[in-house]
Amino acid sequence: MHPSARRATSLVVLVILLALAFVASLVFGSRWLGPGAVWHAITADNGSDADVIVRSLRAPRSVVAVLIGLCLGVAGALMQGHTRNALAEPGIFGVSSGAAFAVVLGLQVGLVESVASTVWVALVGALIATYGVQRLASRGSGASPVGLALTGAAVAAMLGAFTSAIVLLDNNTLDGYRFWAVGSVSGRGLDVAVQVLPFAVIGLTLAAFNARDLDLLSLGDDVAAGLGLSIRRARLVGLVAIGLLTAAGVAACGPIGFLGLLGGHLARQVFGARNTWLIPAAGVIGAIALLLADLIGRLVGGAGEVQAGVILGVVGAPLFVLVVRRRAVVL
Repeated sequence: MHPSARRATSLVVLVILLALAFVASLVFGSRWLGPGAVWHAITADNGSDADVIVRSLRAPRSVVAVLIGLCLGVAGALMQGHTRNALAEPGIFGVSSGAAFAVVLGLQVGLVESVASTVWVALVGALIATYGVQRLASRGSGASPVGLALTGAAVAAMLGAFTSAIVLLDNNTLDGYRFWAVGSVSGRGLDVAVQVLPFAVIGLTLAAFNARDLDLLSLGDDVAAGLGLSIRRARLVGLVAIGLLTAAGVAACGPIGFLGLLGGHLARQVFGARNTWLIPAAGVIGAIALLLADLIGRLVGGAGEVQAGVILGVVGAPLFVLVVRRRAVVL
């Protein structure tokens, strides 16, 4: 089979798996609902308990999970492409921590009053953190893959400490912060999806345009420039896309870690380094992963539920160690 045909087939399979995961998210939970009950809730809502569960609880959080999983999966793949580092991910590189710290500051001074304002504040924090990590890691002989990861981890730890200090000293900020600090789609309705949708759409559009630039950049900056690519413009577009996508994810669901690492790494195993295929595949994998993490959290939590961020941490941490042990750090 021709490589393009194989990649197209693989992408279709991923989309089908996403659809199945979405249906499973509607069917399973603390209360099992049959496919017939789910279909009835979607097509002929009459206010029954099953209809309320599907339309008011499971469907909205599933839509949010797909949207945010798509954003963070694509953000992870973009970061890995621009840094040429298979360890790159918004959570690991301090981008999510920067967004979270900015949101906490915004809560304290009264700038954050809605999901939309949260996205704008988170965007500023994400962009500053992204730029800061790259500048710090590139001092001296340049930013090695492991150097970027270590710098990102150090920045994330520092920003996490600052965030903890602020929320522990201010009860009002703590109340606002606890809503999404763990990383979860629980309680997120369609209103959240609608408010972050413009930022997600712009970020995903920029990522789509940036995919071809990344393929050229993978040849080396000198070769890419010789082929007519503006290196500065390509980097800037990628930076803004990463910031928008991460900010949308943090604003909607909190700082969910390892989703970008998971999406980008698994997509690379199937689609190779061709970013025009890898980036959309990473987004679909991210959406599937967040849907399944949320579903598993509902199934294992008994009367309550385990947050999706916790489930992804349990899966993502071993994956991070595996990537490091295999030395798969250079794309």
